[in-house]
Amino acid sequence: MIKYTGQSRFIQAVDCIILGFDGGQVKILLIQRGFEPQKGKWSLMGGFVNGDESVDQASSRILKELTGLEGMYLEQLHTFGGINRDPVERTISTAYFALIDISKYEKQISDNYHPEWFPVTQLPDLIFDHQEMAELALRRIRYKAAIHPILFELLPGRFTIPQLQNLYESVYNTTIDKRNFSKRLLATGLLIKQKEKDKAGSKRGAYYYQLDSEKYYANFQAFLNFIPNPTNLIF
Repeated sequence: MIKYTGQSRFIQAVDCIILGFDGGQVKILLIQRGFEPQKGKWSLMGGFVNGDESVDQASSRILKELTGLEGMYLEQLHTFGGINRDPVERTISTAYFALIDISKYEKQISDNYHPEWFPVTQLPDLIFDHQEMAELALRRIRYKAAIHPILFELLPGRFTIPQLQNLYESVYNTTIDKRNFSKRLLATGLLIKQKEKDKAGSKRGAYYYQLDSEKYYANFQAFLNFIPNPTNLIF
C-alpha cells in the first residue's frame, strides 16, 4: 500500500449541534459524555469517523446511535482543528447542525446518554471547544434565516403567528412588535391560512398557518424585513 511519507496521522471526529423549538424558546440537545476525559460532563453529540464512511455518513450514524434521531435537517457547519482541542490525541472535528421540531421527535429520543434540552441562552459548561461550536451554529442560523426558510424546520407543519414570532425573537434574542410583525408577515402572501385554530393559549385562539414553499423560494428575501439589522449578520 502506498502511503504519504513524513505525515502525521490524526483522528477525525464529528460533533452535532441539535437545535429544537418548544414553542417558546430555541434549545440545544446535550448529552452527558460517556467516557474519559471529562466523563459525565455536558457535551454535544459526537463521535469518531470510521474508516469505511464519509464524515456526512458518520454524522448521521452518530446522531442515530446517541439519540435515536434520523431523517432531520442536517448541515455541515465548520471544521475545528485546534492543536490542543482534545487532551488525549490530536483530533480534528467537523461540526454539523441539525434543526428539529421538538414535539415531532421528543418520543424518539433515546435516554441512554441522559439527553436534556437547554435554552441557547442558558447552556451549562461544555467540554473542549463545544461552546464555540454552539455559538458558531447560532450565528450561522441567524445569517441563513435571513435568506432561507430554514427556521421552518423548527416548526410543526402547521403553526400560529405567535409561535412564529416567538421563534424569531428567540433566535435573534430580540423583541418584535406584535402588531407590526403580524401585519408585515401577512402582507408577504407567503403563508396559507388554515380553518382550524389553536385555542391552547386563549379562548379566542389563533389561526394555524402553513408556509407556501413555492412562493417563498420565488421571493426568498420576503422575511428580511423581520430580521433585526440583517446587514450585520456576519458569521
